[in-house]
Amino acid sequence: MTTAETPSVPIPHPSYDRTGLTAGIMHIGVGNFHRAHQAAVIDQLLEKGLARDFAICGVGVLPGDRHMRDILREQDGLYLLELRHPDGQREQRIVGSIIDYLYLPDDPGAVIEKMASPSTRIVSLTITEGGYNTDFTTNTFDVDNPDVQHDVEHPDRPGTVFGLVVEALSRRRAAGDVPFTVMSCDNVPMNGDVTRNALVSFAALRDPALATWIAEQVAFPNSMVDRITPATTDSDRVHVRSQLSVDDAWPVAAEPFFQWVIEDAFTAGRPPFEQAGVQIVDDVAPYELMKLRLLNGSHQALAYFGALAGYEFVEEAMADPDLVRFLEKYMSEVLPTVPAVPGIDLQEYRTVLVERFSNPAIRDTLARLCADSSNRIPKFVVPSILENLEAGRPAELGAAVLASWARYATGIDESRTAIPLADVNAAERSHAADLERSDPGAFVRDARLFGPLASHGEFVSMFHSTFTTLVNDGARATYQRLAHTVTPGE
Repeated sequence: MTTAETPSVPIPHPSYDRTGLTAGIMHIGVGNFHRAHQAAVIDQLLEKGLARDFAICGVGVLPGDRHMRDILREQDGLYLLELRHPDGQREQRIVGSIIDYLYLPDDPGAVIEKMASPSTRIVSLTITEGGYNTDFTTNTFDVDNPDVQHDVEHPDRPGTVFGLVVEALSRRRAAGDVPFTVMSCDNVPMNGDVTRNALVSFAALRDPALATWIAEQVAFPNSMVDRITPATTDSDRVHVRSQLSVDDAWPVAAEPFFQWVIEDAFTAGRPPFEQAGVQIVDDVAPYELMKLRLLNGSHQALAYFGALAGYEFVEEAMADPDLVRFLEKYMSEVLPTVPAVPGIDLQEYRTVLVERFSNPAIRDTLARLCADSSNRIPKFVVPSILENLEAGRPAELGAAVLASWARYATGIDESRTAIPLADVNAAERSHAADLERSDPGAFVRDARLFGPLASHGEFVSMFHSTFTTLVNDGARATYQRLAHTVTPGE
């Protein structure tokens, strides 16, 4: 990455000596969110003269990670982070906390060796909800996955996160070294517990004794992460080059809001995260439920209705007062399922969410929120619906959210144009949506995604009724009706 000798806007660069840093963190899945969140935190600490043993070595595992490898190597790990405020103010910084990047297919042995080294104290993850190879309804790890089977048989040539991390831990165990902490930063309920289960399940396929050692000796802190970070666009690159005189092939834009809550459970030490605004707590569960059900769930409530109504960007959808009213009522329906959160006013949190979603500078797309639905909906929306039904509380708006997904999953929008469905189960969901037209409840019969929802007759009736309205009358008419006729209990 290069900057002009006299940039039009003075941009802060790392003032710390990057040559003397140690990569104590290896992060798997370096994308925009990681670079706007965890890497930015470490950069802040380094600026304060702290955490010099906790710089970051990025790790790529998937074929799509090659591009990040090439760009970060070309730019010496540097990139521009721009925080975009609703009032038009923008803050830029060149982030320098990523000092190395390894791509697993290039040299598996080198990645394993570095991860197994005692200098690696934390292995962190942003591998998306679908990256854990786990059925979240049964909480079981898919041991029959062919890639998993390959890594069991070829531990020195892993191709998955599980094979890589377990082999590195195996070598730490054999050497008598303290194990590194494995820290998930994904939007997965109790992400540390899910990560532990996945790695222990994988290790058990190799060596039950190794699995027991990992379960007993390795720390897997649960965490909650939050900062809206859209995908980088060509216009972002042009803006950075023409307005800021920075030549960055992959800059990152994000909202100014930031939250990271982590359980204080680390086996080999940790950076002083709290000196960069991170909350260190004994129990992350209340914070996590608040975020997953109110923020992530509300994103899903907005996404399909907004996309079907013809909106492209989140802030455009948020300029529709009827859609905002629907969203606020959905939050009211969900609120009884969210426990009290220490230090957080939940009513104020909801107000802030509406403000964040409305930020015109972020340009977050509804298509991004509609992607990977089969992994998001079961964790962000279904649990609150089930809890409300079991408590005898209203769930009509939750049913409407699922109906909007089903209508979107038909793959045809209201102008009869094909919708590109970015979902691992796209074909299956599309088929189920077609069946729903004449077979009430067909879409929600997959217990892996919806649990026992299909057995709730009243819910199926609400769901199918809203789906039918969406098909016959369109998205706008549907959410306008819901916004003005449904009154959820507070």
